[in-house]
Amino acid sequence: MLNHFRPAIVLFVLFTALTGLAYPLALTGIAHTLFPRQAGGSLIEKDGKVIGSSLIGQNFTGEQYFHGRPSATTDTDPNDSTKTVPAPYNAANSAGSNIGPTAKSLIDRVKDDTAKLKAENPNAPVPVDLVTTSASGIDPHVSPAAADFQVPRVAKARGLGEDAVRELVAQHTEGRTLGFIGEPVVNVLELNLALDAAAPVKTAPAAPAAPAADPATAPANPAAPAATEAGH
Repeated sequence: MLNHFRPAIVLFVLFTALTGLAYPLALTGIAHTLFPRQAGGSLIEKDGKVIGSSLIGQNFTGEQYFHGRPSATTDTDPNDSTKTVPAPYNAANSAGSNIGPTAKSLIDRVKDDTAKLKAENPNAPVPVDLVTTSASGIDPHVSPAAADFQVPRVAKARGLGEDAVRELVAQHTEGRTLGFIGEPVVNVLELNLALDAAAPVKTAPAAPAAPAADPATAPANPAAPAATEAGH
């Protein structure tokens, strides 16, 4: 009987070593040699620190930044572990909404988003990718049309000319893969980093510290005024 089992055991060990160890290690070594950045996760660094990946989108909401596509990813509700809460661009829970095209919740959400975008830029049609989620929920790209639609808002918030912002968009527009696969796209994270480098966001100056109270004139019970105010 052992003669029947020996070939099976030998083949099992051999192919486990080949396909489970040798093959993955060989491909990993080749990838790190030929494509070190891609094999390492296409990480993006700023000031020596990793701040993201060109393969994973991030949730930008400020008016001075270009925004990505809507995201349907969720996370566990911190107040109830049996429920979930919206968490846009949660890379640990990549997923689509799985809502059908006739669902009222989807239709209402798209209508609301479209109305907000039309108010932002009433002179241009709203690109479809600015109101529809991707299957992954972490798409790092938008179409050139979606980036161009946001130029007036970003230029105004940054105090830049629209032509200068459009030039940045053009510089960060990626063409079709191999010239014929897919569509041109713009990486939102990389574009926003270039925007920060070209025109850093101005932060409001800190409010001056309140002068220290004179011990001679300070109230005997400093908590009393606060309690009285809270009572009104």
